[in-house]
Amino acid sequence: MPLDTRPAPAPPAPAALASKVRTLAPTMTRSMQRVAEAVAGDPAGCAALTVTGLAERTGTSEATVVRTSRLLGYPGYRDLRLALAALAAQQAAGGAPAVTADIAVDDSLTDVVAKLAQEEQQCLADTAAGLDVTQLEAAVGALSSARRIDVYGIGASNLVGQDLAQKLLRIGLIAHAHSDPHLAVTNAVQMRTGDVAIAITHSGRTTDVIEPLRVAFDHGATTIAITGRPDGEIASYADHILTTSTARESELRPAAMSSRTSQLLVVDCLFIGVAQRTYETAAPALSASYEALAHRHSPRPQR
Repeated sequence: MPLDTRPAPAPPAPAALASKVRTLAPTMTRSMQRVAEAVAGDPAGCAALTVTGLAERTGTSEATVVRTSRLLGYPGYRDLRLALAALAAQQAAGGAPAVTADIAVDDSLTDVVAKLAQEEQQCLADTAAGLDVTQLEAAVGALSSARRIDVYGIGASNLVGQDLAQKLLRIGLIAHAHSDPHLAVTNAVQMRTGDVAIAITHSGRTTDVIEPLRVAFDHGATTIAITGRPDGEIASYADHILTTSTARESELRPAAMSSRTSQLLVVDCLFIGVAQRTYETAAPALSASYEALAHRHSPRPQR
């Protein structure tokens, strides 16, 4: 088993705490969920409590409070408590976004537009607040010098993968997005040190995405996971993990819609980071691609 050389993730920013709780709650024990729900629901009240006080308030143990703090990304309860105090201050200043209601079947289109806009803003804010910049910088560095880049995704995640691949192609990198799981594995077998494989999966459990990433990982490629479940199986084969927001699902708005918004933000951050690092070659390549397609955007001559 290779040594884990990934940089330690930074604790989540205070504004990302609620998103982190939504992301990890399904994987927690019931007692840990009570602690997580308490700190996300009343950061000011919980910030005033000692570890013993929070354990008593939630009907759990001090050990459970500490384990929950670490699962949420903090070294210990003291660090979580400081984040809660900062979040409480933000909320008192009106900086914390409100949680939007689910879209109902009888909502007017005016309400749908307002709710969707609010939810998209929330997803983007949660993702930005929770994105580990150390991991992002490492991923950008790997992509900037990659000999070849493969992107794996299924369904809505494949649409995001195609978006990333075409962006990278336009700045002169060799990038391909694979939606066929058999073809993805076939290509992953050819990956080597110096190549980069990117897996995009909201759940972190999509077998058709995990398998090619594992193969690429085993063959020495640098691997990146863009996922809403950083504790999912996909993490076992990822050198760098970029976490996206996990929004609430509803009958009329499945996770594929909200997750795609977060994924596209991460993709744009990767692309801009790579373009900055490779500007001397990226700028001419982008200009050449614009020029090559310019005639397709020109008005047709009148006959």
